[in-house]
Amino acid sequence: MAVNVDDFFKQAYLDKPRDTTKNKVGSTITLINAMELPGLNTLGISLARIDYAPFGENPPHTHPRATEILTVLEGTLYVGFVTSNPNKLFAKVLNKGDVFVFPQGLIHFQFNPIHDKPAVANAALSSQNPGVITIANAVFGSKPPISDDVLAKAFQVEKGTIDWLQAQFWENNHN
Repeated sequence: MAVNVDDFFKQAYLDKPRDTTKNKVGSTITLINAMELPGLNTLGISLARIDYAPFGENPPHTHPRATEILTVLEGTLYVGFVTSNPNKLFAKVLNKGDVFVFPQGLIHFQFNPIHDKPAVANAALSSQNPGVITIANAVFGSKPPISDDVLAKAFQVEKGTIDWLQAQFWENNHN
Protein backbone atom coordinates (compact mmCIF):
# COMPACT_ATOMS: atom_id res chain seq x y z
CA MET A 1 0.00 0.00 0.00
CA ALA A 2 2.98 2.34 0.49
CA VAL A 3 4.29 1.84 -3.06
CA ASN A 4 4.21 4.85 -5.38
CA VAL A 5 5.28 5.71 -8.92
CA ASP A 6 8.72 6.91 -7.77
CA ASP A 7 9.55 3.36 -6.65
CA PHE A 8 9.59 2.51 -10.39
CA PHE A 9 11.54 5.55 -11.62
CA LYS A 10 15.10 6.79 -11.30
CA GLN A 11 16.61 9.77 -13.03
CA ALA A 12 19.86 7.87 -13.62
CA TYR A 13 21.43 9.92 -16.43
CA LEU A 14 22.65 6.72 -18.08
CA ASP A 15 23.10 8.71 -21.29
CA LYS A 16 25.90 10.76 -19.68
CA PRO A 17 29.58 9.67 -19.73
CA ARG A 18 31.11 8.81 -16.35
CA ASP A 19 34.56 9.78 -15.05
CA THR A 20 36.96 6.86 -15.64
CA THR A 21 39.97 8.56 -14.03
CA LYS A 22 38.96 7.91 -10.41
CA ASN A 23 40.53 4.43 -10.18
CA LYS A 24 43.53 2.45 -11.44
CA VAL A 25 41.52 0.13 -13.70
CA GLY A 26 40.09 2.91 -15.89
CA SER A 27 36.41 2.05 -15.75
CA THR A 28 33.31 3.19 -13.94
CA ILE A 29 30.20 1.11 -13.42
CA THR A 30 26.82 2.64 -12.70
CA LEU A 31 24.56 -0.15 -11.43
CA ILE A 32 20.81 0.11 -11.26
CA ASN A 33 19.54 -2.66 -8.96
CA ALA A 34 16.79 -3.03 -6.36
CA MET A 35 18.74 -0.90 -3.87
CA GLU A 36 18.81 1.97 -6.40
CA LEU A 37 15.34 1.39 -7.84
CA PRO A 38 12.97 -0.28 -5.34
CA GLY A 39 10.50 -1.26 -8.08
CA LEU A 40 13.00 -3.90 -9.25
CA ASN A 41 12.55 -5.85 -6.02
CA THR A 42 11.49 -9.45 -6.83
CA LEU A 43 11.53 -8.80 -10.60
CA GLY A 44 14.83 -10.58 -11.25
CA ILE A 45 16.53 -7.90 -13.38
CA SER A 46 19.01 -5.07 -13.10
CA LEU A 47 21.24 -3.12 -15.45
CA ALA A 48 24.51 -1.27 -15.55
CA ARG A 49 26.29 1.32 -17.65
CA ILE A 50 30.03 0.67 -17.92
CA ASP A 51 32.42 3.40 -19.11
CA TYR A 52 35.95 2.41 -20.13
CA ALA A 53 38.90 4.76 -20.59
CA PRO A 54 41.37 3.94 -23.36
CA PHE A 55 43.06 0.73 -22.13
CA GLY A 56 40.52 0.68 -19.27
CA GLU A 57 39.04 -2.55 -18.01
CA ASN A 58 36.35 -4.04 -15.87
CA PRO A 59 38.73 -6.51 -14.18
CA PRO A 60 38.02 -10.22 -13.75
CA HIS A 61 34.96 -10.63 -11.57
CA THR A 62 31.92 -12.82 -11.10
CA HIS A 63 28.22 -12.32 -10.37
CA PRO A 64 27.18 -15.12 -8.00
CA ARG A 65 23.46 -14.51 -8.57
CA ALA A 66 23.15 -13.45 -12.22
CA THR A 67 23.86 -14.09 -15.87
CA GLU A 68 24.96 -10.94 -17.70
CA ILE A 69 24.32 -9.84 -21.28
CA LEU A 70 26.57 -7.00 -22.44
CA THR A 71 25.90 -4.66 -25.38
CA VAL A 72 28.67 -2.41 -26.71
CA LEU A 73 27.25 1.08 -27.29
CA GLU A 74 30.48 2.82 -28.35
CA GLY A 75 34.01 1.67 -29.06
CA THR A 76 35.66 -1.73 -28.98
CA LEU A 77 35.96 -4.25 -26.13
CA TYR A 78 37.92 -7.45 -25.70
CA VAL A 79 35.72 -9.61 -23.46
CA GLY A 80 35.78 -13.12 -22.11
CA PHE A 81 34.88 -15.63 -19.45
CA VAL A 82 36.50 -18.75 -18.06
CA THR A 83 34.57 -21.98 -17.58
CA SER A 84 34.85 -24.11 -14.48
CA ASN A 85 37.21 -27.10 -14.62
CA PRO A 86 38.66 -27.46 -17.14
CA ASN A 87 39.35 -23.73 -17.21
CA LYS A 88 38.65 -22.82 -20.84
CA LEU A 89 38.68 -19.18 -21.97
CA PHE A 90 35.89 -17.98 -24.28
CA ALA A 91 36.94 -14.54 -25.57
CA LYS A 92 35.99 -12.21 -28.40
CA VAL A 93 36.60 -8.68 -29.65
CA LEU A 94 33.31 -6.77 -29.76
CA ASN A 95 32.43 -3.62 -31.63
CA LYS A 96 29.56 -1.15 -31.42
CA GLY A 97 26.25 -3.02 -31.46
CA ASP A 98 27.72 -6.43 -30.57
CA VAL A 99 26.34 -8.52 -27.71
CA PHE A 100 28.05 -11.11 -25.47
CA VAL A 101 26.72 -13.31 -22.65
CA PHE A 102 28.55 -14.13 -19.41
CA PRO A 103 26.97 -17.16 -17.68
CA GLN A 104 26.08 -16.87 -14.02
CA GLY A 105 28.92 -17.32 -11.56
CA LEU A 106 31.75 -17.54 -14.13
CA ILE A 107 34.78 -15.25 -13.94
CA HIS A 108 34.63 -12.70 -16.74
CA PHE A 109 36.16 -9.38 -17.84
CA GLN A 110 35.99 -6.55 -20.36
CA PHE A 111 38.97 -4.55 -21.67
CA ASN A 112 39.14 -1.57 -24.02
CA PRO A 113 42.15 -2.37 -26.28
CA ILE A 114 42.06 1.00 -28.05
CA HIS A 115 44.68 3.52 -26.89
CA ASP A 116 42.90 6.71 -27.89
CA LYS A 117 39.12 6.10 -27.68
CA PRO A 118 36.85 5.33 -24.74
CA ALA A 119 34.19 2.63 -24.87
CA VAL A 120 30.73 2.33 -23.35
CA ALA A 121 28.54 -0.71 -22.74
CA ASN A 122 25.24 -1.56 -21.12
CA ALA A 123 24.82 -4.77 -19.18
CA ALA A 124 21.54 -6.43 -18.27
CA LEU A 125 21.65 -8.90 -15.38
CA SER A 126 19.19 -11.64 -14.47
CA SER A 127 18.83 -10.64 -10.82
CA GLN A 128 17.63 -7.57 -8.97
CA ASN A 129 20.73 -8.05 -6.77
CA PRO A 130 23.40 -9.78 -8.90
CA GLY A 131 26.31 -9.27 -6.50
CA VAL A 132 29.88 -8.82 -7.70
CA ILE A 133 33.13 -10.37 -6.55
CA THR A 134 36.16 -8.71 -8.13
CA ILE A 135 38.77 -11.46 -8.06
CA ALA A 136 41.94 -9.45 -7.29
CA ASN A 137 40.16 -7.35 -4.66
CA ALA A 138 38.74 -10.43 -2.95
CA VAL A 139 41.97 -12.43 -2.99
CA PHE A 140 44.51 -9.70 -2.21
CA GLY A 141 42.40 -7.00 -0.56
CA SER A 142 40.26 -8.91 1.94
CA LYS A 143 40.00 -7.60 5.51
CA PRO A 144 41.50 -9.29 7.40
CA PRO A 145 43.91 -10.53 4.72
CA ILE A 146 44.13 -14.14 3.61
CA SER A 147 47.34 -15.68 4.98
CA ASP A 148 50.34 -15.02 2.73
CA ASP A 149 51.31 -18.67 3.28
CA VAL A 150 48.01 -19.77 1.76
CA LEU A 151 48.24 -17.39 -1.19
CA ALA A 152 51.95 -18.02 -1.89
CA LYS A 153 51.26 -21.73 -2.16
CA ALA A 154 48.08 -21.24 -4.23
CA PHE A 155 49.76 -18.88 -6.72
CA GLN A 156 53.14 -20.65 -6.52
CA VAL A 157 55.07 -17.43 -5.85
CA GLU A 158 57.26 -16.10 -3.05
CA LYS A 159 55.57 -14.71 0.06
CA GLY A 160 57.18 -11.33 -0.68
CA THR A 161 55.16 -11.11 -3.90
CA ILE A 162 51.95 -11.79 -1.96
CA ASP A 163 52.91 -9.22 0.69
CA TRP A 164 53.45 -6.64 -2.08
CA LEU A 165 50.09 -7.46 -3.71
CA GLN A 166 48.26 -7.27 -0.38
CA ALA A 167 49.83 -3.86 0.30
CA GLN A 168 48.27 -2.35 -2.85
CA PHE A 169 45.17 -0.23 -2.63
CA TRP A 170 42.43 -2.39 -4.14
CA GLU A 171 39.84 -0.08 -5.62
CA ASN A 172 36.18 -0.44 -6.39
CA ASN A 173 35.11 0.76 -9.86
CA HIS A 174 31.38 0.87 -8.98
CA ASN A 175 29.56 4.18 -8.56
